[in-house]
Amino acid sequence: MQVAVIGANGGIGRELLPRLADAGHDPIGVVRDESQFEAVRDRGGEPRLGDLEGDFDAALDGADAVVFTAGSGGSTGADKTLMVDLWGARRVVDACVDAGIDRFVMISSVGAGDPLAGPEPLRPYLVAKRCADDHLEQSSLDATILRPTRLTDAEGTGTVSLTLDERDDTPEIPRADVAQAVVACLDIDRTVGETMHLTGGETPIEQALGGDD
Repeated sequence: MQVAVIGANGGIGRELLPRLADAGHDPIGVVRDESQFEAVRDRGGEPRLGDLEGDFDAALDGADAVVFTAGSGGSTGADKTLMVDLWGARRVVDACVDAGIDRFVMISSVGAGDPLAGPEPLRPYLVAKRCADDHLEQSSLDATILRPTRLTDAEGTGTVSLTLDERDDTPEIPRADVAQAVVACLDIDRTVGETMHLTGGETPIEQALGGDD
């Protein structure tokens, strides 16, 4: 598939592009600035410009699937959280519906199921993620929502755990393993319609996601 990665220059996006290419997909790296194009190419992706606060529809041309892993970042305020993590995500979902791009994988966050139970400074972010998730679930898209726990830059292990636990003190998970879980989701039909909480664990990723009986 041609897979458009929204947020291709972020922590998960950088891990995801080469894994998509290695799996035989054609990744499209959607970024906000042409200065990031070379990094996208180096990771095996086709760079395209797309601004979640502006115009991005052309960046999705020809895509068969979209992965949303963009974020406003921890150094911004609630205004950017609303515009990127919430409104930007909703706009991408709507653009996929309009363009007939059926497959969508959303990178959400642990705690999005119950934002008020999270740490007070994180609640606006968790509300934004929850509202974006809800909009995706209510759409007609074949969607998978991944809610990873605390992310690290450690080397990927190839193993995870799925949990119903919404606490943020569950085992952390490398971004590399979240990226590999996205690749697996695109190949495992039974992940469609599912919201999955990912943590570090001992189960091989495809088996944990239900692709290995």
